Amino acid sequence: MTRERSLKEEFETYGRVWLRNAVSNEDLALFDRAADAPAKAGKRLDMSKALREALSEDSSLVSAVRRLAPHTHPVRIVAFNKSENTNWGVPWHQDRVIAVAERADVAGYVNWTNKSGIWHCEPPESILDEMLFARVHLDDTDQTNGAMEIAVGSHAEGVVEFARANTAASSYPIELCSAKRGDVLILKMLTLHASKPAKVKSGRRVLRIDFSPSHLPSPLAWSGRSTES
Repeated sequence: MTRERSLKEEFETYGRVWLRNAVSNEDLALFDRAADAPAKAGKRLDMSKALREALSEDSSLVSAVRRLAPHTHPVRIVAFNKSENTNWGVPWHQDRVIAVAERADVAGYVNWTNKSGIWHCEPPESILDEMLFARVHLDDTDQTNGAMEIAVGSHAEGVVEFARANTAASSYPIELCSAKRGDVLILKMLTLHASKPAKVKSGRRVLRIDFSPSHLPSPLAWSGRSTES
């Protein structure tokens, strides 16, 4: 069995793949520049010059992600930094919102909110099923500084309402996502995940990049898609 086939089978079965030391030092430096912002729970990033370089077609991250999903593109980028000044925990949940350029009444796109001037909504499950997100670790992370936990294989549950997320997660193996700088964790969009507050004062920087292979139905369009073909 080839390495590529093995990775894809692991991804489909478990909903996650680790790519250790997957981001080049040059691209890590670009991600550092992009994440150089005041610490907060989650800050959506615009497509800066540094991010365009780090997410170019031949970048180390995009090349790694396309080993699993050849036709996918970045559509949203969020920076997280757990630190002494900004520390948090989140219960078991799924991330089911996408960022779009403008609000429009399209069947199946619901629960609209406007966050910092950007429209977000929950798309149909079919859109979420084909999405993934990559977590690029800019610092070493473990249980002391609030590493994420995932319920391995829970993407198979489909959409899970928040009220039963804890119960659903408990029926799957729980994995603490310890990582080194440059490691990438790629997850199916509907994977249940959670995290606890950090116990130490050192920062824990992570960039989350959402990917999708699809165009949205007109007049909807992705807000953060780096390329349009």
